[in-house]
Amino acid sequence: MADQFLGFDLSTQQLKGIIVGSDLKLIHEAKVDFDADLSKYGIEKGVLTNPDEGEVFAPVALWLEAIDLVLQRLREQGADFSKVQGVSGAGMQHGTVFWSGDAETLLGNLDGGKTLLEQLDGGAFSHPFSPNWQDASTQIQCEGFDKALQDAKNLALATGSSAHHRFSGPQIMRFHVKHPEAYRATARISLVSSFLASIFLGKVAPIDISDVCGANLWDIKNGRWHEHLLALAAGGSSGVQDLKTKLGDVPSDGGASFGTISPYFVKRYNFAPSAQIIAFTGDNPATILALPLRASDAIVSLGTSTTFLMSTPEYKPDPAYHFMNHPTTPGLYMFMLCYKNGGLAREHIRDAINKDGENRSWDKFNETALTTPALGQRNENDAMRLGLYFPRPEIVPNVQAGTWRFLWQDHVLSPVATPTTTTQDWPTPQADARAILESQFLSLRLRSQPLLVSSPQQQKTTTTTPLPLQPRRIYLVGGGAVNPAIAELAGQVLGGSEGVYKLEIGGNACALGAAYKAAWGVQRCKGGEGSRGRFEDWLEGRWDEEGFVERICEGYRPGVFERYGEAVK
Repeated sequence: MADQFLGFDLSTQQLKGIIVGSDLKLIHEAKVDFDADLSKYGIEKGVLTNPDEGEVFAPVALWLEAIDLVLQRLREQGADFSKVQGVSGAGMQHGTVFWSGDAETLLGNLDGGKTLLEQLDGGAFSHPFSPNWQDASTQIQCEGFDKALQDAKNLALATGSSAHHRFSGPQIMRFHVKHPEAYRATARISLVSSFLASIFLGKVAPIDISDVCGANLWDIKNGRWHEHLLALAAGGSSGVQDLKTKLGDVPSDGGASFGTISPYFVKRYNFAPSAQIIAFTGDNPATILALPLRASDAIVSLGTSTTFLMSTPEYKPDPAYHFMNHPTTPGLYMFMLCYKNGGLAREHIRDAINKDGENRSWDKFNETALTTPALGQRNENDAMRLGLYFPRPEIVPNVQAGTWRFLWQDHVLSPVATPTTTTQDWPTPQADARAILESQFLSLRLRSQPLLVSSPQQQKTTTTTPLPLQPRRIYLVGGGAVNPAIAELAGQVLGGSEGVYKLEIGGNACALGAAYKAAWGVQRCKGGEGSRGRFEDWLEGRWDEEGFVERICEGYRPGVFERYGEAVK
């Protein structure tokens, strides 16, 4: 019987489950779309909102129901869970789940004849909702966190990030103030990833060593909870020990097994009792596990938001971006840039170019973007077009919503006031198609530059001239990865000495990374061949380049890359 491994991805709008074989090839996949399948919860795009306070949250009951539903769908496809040797998962980062004092007992005594919802909803939770990463209700708390260590720079140095509305520390601090009785009744606090792990483990699972870095509470360099920040979140030093107990210990080994699967899943779905639960992690850390990333390889995730991920041995935190522990490999860190304005901003311009709200085709947008010269310059003496497109308030940089267009020439930046279709220097919306892609990729290039290291392949070319410093490979994942114009501009602006690649099942990157982590973790438990090696080496040894990724275009273009370097300045 060939071993199989199960990976989950619990995101804002869906729960995905995928099964891979020991060759890492996909066998089964299923998903639950929350709006389509579980609309009875009154959600829109997976969440409930309280606009008056900026709250965005999800009912935990929804997730319980989705877990049973996705397993049923996998079984209907023919999945044989008795072959699954390991389970891991990914959860959207920063969200918190508040367990009651009865949770451990309820989790440990689940009846395989009943659903998770029937047995856990109500009694297992001190609060029925989990704040979502889009929540913006914690401005006062964020100001407190940024001041706690004097300024945002020191907070980023200690915890990997400055304070953010969505981060778990500010969220717990606000929960403690707004719901004091529920906070007192809370025995344990999970992140979304460790909540999902807890369900499969049959007891509250530890928080993962990478996902914990999205809380503003973990002292990354010293590998422990930050006492001063715990005191802030808990409302004073007297609450530190209680909050520490609620959060629990964080194992330093990201590939460890938490134990065997809950008997509930053995009885209800015929899982093998020996199936191992390997540490579940955050969605962004799981994404970097979907590829055998090397130093200076970059993943660009093109969804509703835009996320840029790199694995790096350098710990150089800054308030403008995020650093987290690598989910599997001690001594490596995950560098992350996260922008609110990604796909939505691009869609606004696509719709303006189509002039028809019903036409959602990208064809005209792509043609316009690719036939417009780089930076709008027909020759090198023309002014450069540089735009900023933020239909929603942005976090990198932290600015209000708005659109700004500028011309840059002879070291002078000139705003372009209310351009129209006939404005010579900036005809809108035509010029915006290329400008928005350039803007988004220039921002990534600017902020990732300090972390790049030169790989041996970049040291020399056929002419023995070293290439400019740039990523080795650019991997595109997410919905925007299938767009050829986006891929082309990624290569022109960001470079990529070996090219731009698309992950063949890039929409499932998080679940795939989780399934790979399960396979690696189980092999380590068994002490098999290569079990003591690094995850990246283990994955590369099983990697089928032709089957898993597709090279979609050139990366580095001589002359073009350097011209964008002037725009970076």
